[in-house]
Formats: sequence, structure tokens, C-alpha cells
Amino acid sequence: MDARQLEYFLAIVEHGGFSRAAAALHVAQPSLSQAMANLEADLGVSLFHRMGRGVVLSDAGAELLEPSRRVLRDLTAVRDRAAALTGLNAGTVEVAAMPSPGIEPLTTLTRRFTELHPSMTVSSRAAFTPEEAADLVRSGACELGLLGAAKPVALSGLDVLPLEQQPFVVVAGPDSDLPDGATLHPGDLGGHKLIASRGGSLMRSIVDDITAQTEGTEIVAVVDHRTSILPLVLTGVGISVLPASWTRLARRCGASVAAIEPTAQLHVAMVSLPGHLTPGARAFLDLARSYALRKGTLTT
Repeated sequence: MDARQLEYFLAIVEHGGFSRAAAALHVAQPSLSQAMANLEADLGVSLFHRMGRGVVLSDAGAELLEPSRRVLRDLTAVRDRAAALTGLNAGTVEVAAMPSPGIEPLTTLTRRFTELHPSMTVSSRAAFTPEEAADLVRSGACELGLLGAAKPVALSGLDVLPLEQQPFVVVAGPDSDLPDGATLHPGDLGGHKLIASRGGSLMRSIVDDITAQTEGTEIVAVVDHRTSILPLVLTGVGISVLPASWTRLARRCGASVAAIEPTAQLHVAMVSLPGHLTPGARAFLDLARSYALRKGTLTT
């Protein structure tokens, strides 16, 4: 068994089959198939079930996914450490990020990280719930997870670094009568149409409370991808309630942003697996810790 075989194995899983993996890896499919046959013979288990022209991950293959990712990540850590010793800083930090924390603080952290380490790459992978971000970290698909939750984050088996709390704000289009910088109450939103995320999120619960308390409000659009909300607001479909992380971007696009009282807080945290970080990920986590200290979330 060697690292190349594990890389091939993970590529087949990620790309959903041998032919797509071979194309992504720029290797001949027979070579890929032979490498997997050798790996299965070495391990004594079948990693895939062959079904017609496709493959399905076997139970044994599923059990070996996380260990395989960790082995390759540890090898990357060795290479990164050796590169650092020779004055080189190359590699990728993989971060699973939910939409709102993916605006801020991810933007600030990425800007600072790339300033300090210009040869490094930050790769952000989308996650839409705290559980999804945590699973991407636990599985080894990402080293770090940036998530937001209705309560302080506590996840089994993961190190949790609280970063900040973001209040929710009302975001309205350029032609709205809602004043920028004001402090509003739910009753001030009467007669307005609202854009919301699907049920189950903290953002949606706030919108539901507003429509229940305020006569003349109604939800006119429901979207899965929260990155779609701001464009809908800007084109006048309706107003929305978003975490304060969207404030700077919204105003730069011409939107009005107003505080809302009372409001909930989005608890933003970074999570990681104890003891399984490459040097680049550790450096990114150190920046996140400094960010939390500046915000007053942590104390020295």
C-alpha cells in the first residue's frame, strides 16, 4: 500500500467512479483500476461493489475513508514541515464554512492569512448546517470548520474555538423606505415583504416571529442558498433578516442595513480535530484565535 493508491481511492469516491477519477487525476483508467485491484489485494477487502459500468462504495471502503484521508493529510503535514524548514511555504488549508460565517470572519481571516503566507491557498468548502460543517471535519474532508449556531457551540470529539457573536440585522434594497443605520422593531416592518431561508434555521425563526407579530408582513420568497438572499433584496423582491456579517457587503452593494430589537445572536466558532492539523491549518487557527482575542470572545 502506498500514498498514490490511497489518493486514487479517495478520488474515485469524490468523483463518483473510475472514469471520472482517472480524468481528474490525468491517468489512464486501466492504471487506476490496476492500482485499486492491488490495494484491495493488499488490504484483503473489496473497497467497491461493481455495478454495471458504475461502482458503489462497500462497507469496508466506507470504514477506510476517514483513516485514508488522515494518512494523506499527515503526509502533507510532513511535506509542509519540510518545506517550512527550507524556507518554502506551500500548501492548502481546507475550511468548511457556513454561508454567513463564510462572509465574515472568513474574509478577514483569509485576507490576513494570504498576506502572511502568500504561497499558501485557502480552499473553502460549503456547509449549510453546523452538523454538516462538523461532519466534514470529522471525516477528514476539511481540517477546519467555520460555523454559526443559535447557542454556544459544543461538539463531541472536536476542539471548539468561539470567535464572535453576530446580531441579526434588517437588510433592504436601495429603493426601500427603511433608513440605513436605524434601530427597528418588528412593528416597524408592517407592510413589507420578506425573503427567508427554509425552516429550521435561526434566521427563519426570527422571520417567522416577525410575521407572527407584525400585521401586513408576509414571506414572498424562500431560498436554500443564503447567498441568493442579498441579490433578491437588491432587486426589490423584499427585505430580509441576516447576520451582521453581511453588513459591509450589503452596504457596498447599495442596500440599507438597520439594527433590529430584540434580536438573537449567531454564535460563530471554528472547530478542528485535536492533533490532526497541518502547519498551514495550525497557522490559520492561530489567526482565528487572535481574531477572537481582538473581539473579546477569548481572554489571555
